[in-house]
Amino acid sequence: MFKKKWFIVLISIIGISTIGVGIFAFTVYKSLENAAGSMHTPLDRTSSEKRPVEVDFKKKDPLSFLILGVDEREDDKGRSDSMIVLTVNPNDKSMQMVSIPRDTRTEIIGKGFEDKINHAYAFGGPDMSVATVENFLDIPIDYYVQLNMQSFKEIVDAVGGINVNNEFAFSYGGNDFPEGQIELDGNSALNYSRMRYEDPNGDFGRQKRQRNVIQGVIDKGASVSSITKFDDILDILGKNVRTNLTFNEMVDIQANYKDARLNLDQHQITGQGQYISNGSQEIYYLIVSEEDRSELSGKLRNHLEIEANEVAKNN
Repeated sequence: MFKKKWFIVLISIIGISTIGVGIFAFTVYKSLENAAGSMHTPLDRTSSEKRPVEVDFKKKDPLSFLILGVDEREDDKGRSDSMIVLTVNPNDKSMQMVSIPRDTRTEIIGKGFEDKINHAYAFGGPDMSVATVENFLDIPIDYYVQLNMQSFKEIVDAVGGINVNNEFAFSYGGNDFPEGQIELDGNSALNYSRMRYEDPNGDFGRQKRQRNVIQGVIDKGASVSSITKFDDILDILGKNVRTNLTFNEMVDIQANYKDARLNLDQHQITGQGQYISNGSQEIYYLIVSEEDRSELSGKLRNHLEIEANEVAKNN
């Protein structure tokens, strides 16, 4: 789950360094710089092969993120419990958010075979996840943000809780969630976003709730009331978030892309469930048609202005 979940929370907090003065501003700035340094984990590559022109922050080129909500385990790397692609276009001040169902069957880039898309993380961490998502959606992924899912509730608590619009009443994990506008603390937000089997839309419903929680964190993280909690938030992010964003890139994004958060459109990948034999086992996969995949890819490429950039490069 999340932001970007988390990256947007972070860059929202970065904004406070631009409004403070004197000792307070300097302390905030240094804290942000230290937190960003502890989170920074570059990919093995320098840039995406699908990015025809290098992103120029000053020119406000659209850019993209892959958010990995990872269920980390002691005995292995774990798997990406949620995969969300976020494209940001500062020119029309908009963002597009797409949940990728974890059972989606696609080629795992670097392995040479098809499997569930969330297994890419277990095979090769963020690098293989980024490469696999790029191949599946045919778009560049400029940055990734990896979040330890177990810390999610701490982040929600650090921003003082969030508000979401719940579409139907249900109970899960010891929490009751009535229909309508509800307020969530960290523990209830985690349970709210994880329930799946009681949802009439199954995993698709769960993904929508994850996106709603992400939106709630974005809104709350950007509010003035969260500024006094920046020490707690930065400490949690520094320990539980990994990203290839550098501190300077975060500052540039805050300066040139912050208004894009005001207009967020959400998309859901759909498909047909199918059991496929794998030796002695029958494995469930979500099969996404080429038509649906291509249509979504086109929307994201248009939002990233990929074709326009390719034309500019050729001229």
